[in-house]
Amino acid sequence: MPVLEVIGWAGSALLVLSLLQTRVMRFRVLNAVACVVLVGYNAAVGVWPMVGMNVVLVGINLWVIRKLLRERHDARVYDAVPIGVHEPLLRRLLERHGEDIRSFNPGLPADVTHEAEHAFVVTLGDEVVGVVLSRTGAAPDEQQVLLDYVTPAYRDFTPGEFVFRPDGPFAALGTRRVVASPGMAASERYLRTVGFVEQGGHRVLELGRA
Repeated sequence: MPVLEVIGWAGSALLVLSLLQTRVMRFRVLNAVACVVLVGYNAAVGVWPMVGMNVVLVGINLWVIRKLLRERHDARVYDAVPIGVHEPLLRRLLERHGEDIRSFNPGLPADVTHEAEHAFVVTLGDEVVGVVLSRTGAAPDEQQVLLDYVTPAYRDFTPGEFVFRPDGPFAALGTRRVVASPGMAASERYLRTVGFVEQGGHRVLELGRA
């Protein structure tokens, strides 16, 4: 098979692969790369309408990627909203994503809301992109995280950080110390980004020192 044809098939395969992605950022990156490959292929074979279309798609993907990166830490874009632990909306969210939640938190109780005292949802516009559940820890100003879950589409981002900010809803409760759940331990990069440090075998965030 000629090399040029291999490139064309590779670009097409990558384009299809991008459409199978559930994560927003991964979809955009793979789609942009596929379109770049197809620009080169279609230019080589002289199919100029396809060249033009793929050039436009590359531009759109790059614009969206830049926007996503610019807004990923922007509190004006994401909202962390307290919600009652027994609210039907929260229960529906946990049920809908139950299998995915348990895959990352195998030791989580079947009905974690019975142990949780506080719940927060992180929203992007009208879409819920994250859920955090917690309970009071060893001291009145300490919160232990029971669950910090991000929906698959936004797992390349850190929406949970908006709950843990010095001016976030945990701080509004009077919390000065947050202890990460065991299920968060595998996300070392995320914990560092949010501000957690290791103390006595636990990952801890000191809000009073932020």
